[in-house]
Amino acid sequence: MAGRPEILFPLFADVQTLPGVGPKVAKNLEHLNVATPRDLIFLLPHGVIDRRRKPTIKGVPLPATITVEVQVVSHRPAARRGGATRVYVRDAEEDFPIVFFHARGDYLTKLLPVGETRLVSGKVELFDGIAQMVHPDHVLAPSDAGDLPDFEPVYPLTQGVTQRVMTKAVTAALTRVPTMAEWIDGPLKTERGWPDWDQALLDAHAPEGDPVSLDPARQRLAYDELFAHQLTLALARSRTRRGKGRSTAGDGALRQKVLASLPYAPTAAQVRAVDEIAKDMGGAARMSRLLQGDVGAGKTLVAFMALLVAVEAGGQGVMMAPTEILARQHLEGLGPLAEAAGVRVEILTGRDKGKDRAAKLTDLAQGRIHILVGTHAVFQADVQFNDLRLAIIDEQHRFGVRQRLELGKKGALADVLVMTATPIPRSLALAQYGDMDVSILDEKPPGRKPITTALVTTGRMEEVVGHLRRAIAEGRQAYWVCPLVEESEVLDLTAAEDRFKHLRAALGDDVVALVHGQMPPSDKDRAMAQFVAGERQVLVATTVIEVGVNVPNASIMVIERAETFGLAQLHQLRGRVGRGEAQATCLMMYQAPLSETAEKRLTLMRQTEDGFRIAEVDLEMRGAGDVIGTAQSGVPRFRIADLERDTGLMALAQSDARALLTRDPTLEGDRGTAARHLLWLMGQDEAIRLISVG
Repeated sequence: MAGRPEILFPLFADVQTLPGVGPKVAKNLEHLNVATPRDLIFLLPHGVIDRRRKPTIKGVPLPATITVEVQVVSHRPAARRGGATRVYVRDAEEDFPIVFFHARGDYLTKLLPVGETRLVSGKVELFDGIAQMVHPDHVLAPSDAGDLPDFEPVYPLTQGVTQRVMTKAVTAALTRVPTMAEWIDGPLKTERGWPDWDQALLDAHAPEGDPVSLDPARQRLAYDELFAHQLTLALARSRTRRGKGRSTAGDGALRQKVLASLPYAPTAAQVRAVDEIAKDMGGAARMSRLLQGDVGAGKTLVAFMALLVAVEAGGQGVMMAPTEILARQHLEGLGPLAEAAGVRVEILTGRDKGKDRAAKLTDLAQGRIHILVGTHAVFQADVQFNDLRLAIIDEQHRFGVRQRLELGKKGALADVLVMTATPIPRSLALAQYGDMDVSILDEKPPGRKPITTALVTTGRMEEVVGHLRRAIAEGRQAYWVCPLVEESEVLDLTAAEDRFKHLRAALGDDVVALVHGQMPPSDKDRAMAQFVAGERQVLVATTVIEVGVNVPNASIMVIERAETFGLAQLHQLRGRVGRGEAQATCLMMYQAPLSETAEKRLTLMRQTEDGFRIAEVDLEMRGAGDVIGTAQSGVPRFRIADLERDTGLMALAQSDARALLTRDPTLEGDRGTAARHLLWLMGQDEAIRLISVG
């Protein structure tokens, strides 16, 4: 697998080897992520133009794209430079002009000679009540009319690349497609009525109807793409489990101490998740598991119990968070639990320097630190563990398959647990975590009251401030979230800086704190510490507090211009309150009038706190592409497959990929070799690396 198969060489040549593609066009094609013929064959048309011939334009509802044979009657040159030149033509029943602007020299007399017959195709529309065709897309002599397909594909374009250039390049790229051995099970292909791979490509580039519908060709290609991705995840899973696993079994003594210290009993979901994780850790294979839970479902306790399994077995654990704020939040959350268990927990971030850092690294290497919490700094080469048994990654959507494997290398035999506080629809979970087993926390700890969610217009700002004033007098705390840090001339949104000044003037200088991502870390930490300690009653913030901040006394969340936030963000922000005894309130302030989409989002938030339902609606409303582009950045972007639509194909691809590897672990058999070719075609470099290193 070290080298690319020779049969694929023509598809991986430079795109400039295709006709009509020079250096300038090639540079422009980079904006469409096209560098080789392989990229072009997977750039499927997003639309189709009906170019079927009509005898006349008469009676056709306008505007419309029409293809018709005409006889050229006369030319009327433009009255002024750059003006409209009209070529009058006659079809079987109607006379009409074809209009050109900025016509050059004798170009039109050669293109449309008077008295000759031509096939013209283009948009016909009314101008002053007269039908005319402006700048036709195609003008062909009768002898060349066969070159125009009945249905013409419409490709994505970028500046400097026309449909004609794109069509010519794609057509040439398709001639390089080899006949490939089949990687799909024969019965599945027959049952679905799918064509061979090379035929599917030809069919997909010659659509006769809606090109994004689930026709057999596109469905087959979507499956291929999903299958290649799931094969990558299955290889990662297989490699993790094939790795020299190590049984990590604790006696439960430390966990029992923690449970005895809790003022509540864990939920059944928490107990189930801890049992699943402990069983995996005690097995011979390396664990690779996802812990997925809604806001407030108690992931921290489950994670700590898992870490204690490692410590009970005489080893160490590490928990990695994407930001320093979240890492420090974990440290504070784990502190009381660690004290109850009698274990040492330390934090390591990029801010640790000099002697302090050196001392921590020494203690870690000698096993005196049982559990390390940190940011990506724990990846650094000089961070060495004495006996790492469990690596936990929080907010895993920021990391991909390779990062998961890299963290696992810190302990050659370490189990890996990843956590996400963002409920993920099944199709996205399969795409992102297909290499992992899943534990779901679908209950909330007892005693957590529902959060009252209300929608108010920005016109009622002073009422909201008055509500805050009364709540502060009762000893309560509140978040006030703004979408921007500074005023923008482009967007009419309130900046956190300005809202901070306004609230400080209304409520008092020593009442309000400010946190946003552009502040120096020390200032941010100080403001957060003041709020956590109850020294400030209102925290004005941007979405930097979206994940992980835990202040039980904070019972009010004000989200200003809530209509500008996505559903996942709104759900995460609301989850910052309702963690204590007091009844929690979330006020979503919006600027009227609301768009239909914004109204649907905010109404849903008022109706439910179920993060899994919110995630499914988010996927329906935004589509997988938008979701992937923001909260789920670790999920791959697919060129053909649509995660929202192709959930069933994703599940099928996962099942087939795992079945293939079970039968043929090294992909040396006929179908395995064919699957290797597919991995090359689909650019699954991580899979290729996994195979090449065994």
